Amino acid sequence: MSIWSITRRHLLGVSAAILATVAALPVSAAEPPKGGTVAAVENTKKPLRIAFLSFQNNPFWIPVTEGAKAADGYLSGFNTKVDFVDLGANLSAEAVVAGIEAAMAKKYDGIVVVPIFDGTARIIDEATEEGIPVINIIAEGSVPSKRIAFMGQDATAAGQQIGKFIAERMGRKGKLGVITGYFGATQHTNRMNGALEYLKANAPDIKVIGPFENKDKAETAYSLVQDMVTANPDLNMVYVTAGGPFGAAKAVKDLGLMGKVGVVGFDHTPDNMQYLKSGEMVGLLDQAPYQQALDASVMLHNYLVAGTKPPADVIKVEGKMLTPDATH
Repeated sequence: MSIWSITRRHLLGVSAAILATVAALPVSAAEPPKGGTVAAVENTKKPLRIAFLSFQNNPFWIPVTEGAKAADGYLSGFNTKVDFVDLGANLSAEAVVAGIEAAMAKKYDGIVVVPIFDGTARIIDEATEEGIPVINIIAEGSVPSKRIAFMGQDATAAGQQIGKFIAERMGRKGKLGVITGYFGATQHTNRMNGALEYLKANAPDIKVIGPFENKDKAETAYSLVQDMVTANPDLNMVYVTAGGPFGAAKAVKDLGLMGKVGVVGFDHTPDNMQYLKSGEMVGLLDQAPYQQALDASVMLHNYLVAGTKPPADVIKVEGKMLTPDATH
């Protein structure tokens, strides 16, 4: 046998040993999936199960669902399962309560939830007291709960940001139609009031038409805009605080009012972006729903495994405002 054969076999043996050693190293340093910012810690305890509770009533929830699924794929390598639970198409406190009660009955180790409404704090507290930590994302009610953290946008500040955008876009005069998602949703109300209070203080010559409620439905926003234009032919802009702004944009397009009436709202979803590119929508503010879903799930895993608390009680997500110019 040649010296080269012996050396080659020795090197292959060394390489195999190195690979085996690397494979056995803790995976706690693994990078999070694209779009996430939190790395998972190694789970040396037991298999964990996280219930991810979210709604499904308009395209906004698609990236939320995708973020939860990405968390499941990522955390499966750390012996943690993330189960997406669909709370349905009708947003309500009752649906959130029922979802959390079911997760408690199934003995999940932790819960990520989009509570949205007042009336949900009690059940969040009950879950926490039973040793099931909860992280709220996207939107929560105004009543404090014992959740370990909330991750989301500052709704009032986001409304003020849009209010400033509206004032500048309208030249501080004209008529503005306002469509909110749910009158009982704290986030929607804060987004609306943030904008309206800014306009009252800084653009008092803008007349507000509404507000009206569309329950996050694009088809309702479509009908509301048609009605607003019928009653106010000189309408200049429409602000949709929550789901379905692309319905308002479609109404503007179908009425032939592109360039005369602009729509401003939230979320860089495909339906919204289509109308931003074509010009019916003039402004879209994002809230990073995919990142919220992914990062919150990983933070809850880290809390369950290592007792590592999220970096703050309220983790603010900064939105990005897009205009038609940015899409070309």
